[in-house]
Amino acid sequence: MMKNKYILCCFLLMMAAAQIGKAQTKDEWVKKVGARIQPSKKQIFKVALAKDSAVLHTGAIQKAIDECAAAGGGVVTFEPGVYLTGSIFLKDGVHLKIAKGVKLKGSQDIKDYPEMETRIAGIEMKWPAALINVIGSKNVAVSGDGLVHAQGRVFWDMYWKMRKEYDAKGLRWIIDYDAKRPRTVLISGSADVTLKGLTLQQAGFWTVQVLYSDHVTVDGLLIQNNVGGHGPSTDGVDIDSSSWVLVENCDIDCNDDNFCIKSGRDWDGLRVNRPTEYVVIRKCLARKGGGLLTLGSETSGGIRHILATDLRGKGTKNALNMKSAVTRGGTVEDIYFENIAMDSIGTFLQINMNWNPSYSYSKLPEGYNEASLPAHWKKLLTKVEPAEKGIPVFKDVYISNINIKGAKVAINANGTEQSKLINYNLQNVNVTAESAGLIDHARGWNFKNVKITADDQGKPVLKDASDMNIK
Repeated sequence: MMKNKYILCCFLLMMAAAQIGKAQTKDEWVKKVGARIQPSKKQIFKVALAKDSAVLHTGAIQKAIDECAAAGGGVVTFEPGVYLTGSIFLKDGVHLKIAKGVKLKGSQDIKDYPEMETRIAGIEMKWPAALINVIGSKNVAVSGDGLVHAQGRVFWDMYWKMRKEYDAKGLRWIIDYDAKRPRTVLISGSADVTLKGLTLQQAGFWTVQVLYSDHVTVDGLLIQNNVGGHGPSTDGVDIDSSSWVLVENCDIDCNDDNFCIKSGRDWDGLRVNRPTEYVVIRKCLARKGGGLLTLGSETSGGIRHILATDLRGKGTKNALNMKSAVTRGGTVEDIYFENIAMDSIGTFLQINMNWNPSYSYSKLPEGYNEASLPAHWKKLLTKVEPAEKGIPVFKDVYISNINIKGAKVAINANGTEQSKLINYNLQNVNVTAESAGLIDHARGWNFKNVKITADDQGKPVLKDASDMNIK
């Protein structure tokens, strides 16, 4: 009897493993991304508008949210008008509706964004809360045709002032962590969250960060961060160590990566070791920004099972941008980039495993006492050991149905001697560019119906490349 039970148990485990493997094939997992449920209760909790638009509405908004959650959920709404606010925190079952005629303005006082434990640029540390926060919650929505203007210009100016001082001291690697600026929307440690339809302007830092979360939908956002200037690190949508995420119908104009996939940095990211996986980005438009789709540079937890499809871009710096550093580690794999049309861009395929050394590699100048350093400085200074653990792996990338006009460079792909760029497959690709570019430290690339029309030559220069079929 025991033997029969053992055999049955083994059989069931084998069947379960087979089902898991099947669910991870592209055609299966693409159907399962996004929020599975949305708040359904209709009871209204309205936020009153103060006559003086200079008055902080943080308390009134939070009170309505808390009352809504205590009632088991419902809809928090606003009278038409302008609401100045600091950080607000949504809860289970709450639908925050920011309708047309409603404008939320972010406070320009950093004290109105309480510091909390979070992750920023791949490192867990204390950082100001976002303007709108969904933390440790489920079944939450934020929607509407209204405007969220984060008023981030004051934080941009602060950063550049500090950056000049830090650069002079040899501290480029830490300035982005010391110059604390609020994100616009943070979804962290949450599930079944929907963000839909809003216009978001002038983020102080990243606009939307999806962190340590699953089953999230980001739909129909208009992100305009180049209003009133060009702010540093004003990413559009960052998906960070999260899974089962759907991003669609978004229009992003920013001054950094438009859509970005992240999973932790260096020693701290390897410690957390949480991947970003099962993500679909579709039917979106990228205007100004660092990358239509950027993978990295925080790759420590791994990035896999990503589909970016039916995307458009104009004036974007890069189309597909893959970047890391030799202290990051992590594997980037099973990436699909397809049905893309772009015009007037920098580089079509940009790959760099040794990206931005002055930022990526931490070195403490002389004259500092390590024992008295802030905790986040120590994290960035902690060496990855053994060093081989910090070498990233990029492999199994599938690029198809691409039409790029007016690029400066077609391909600029740089692996490393320790880690080749493996199994890149390009099919039905048409690129016009000033330069065909370079492929260095690569193995097993395949081109099928790829046409690169370049001013200098017809195909990229190959260096340290083997098993390449790029005719």
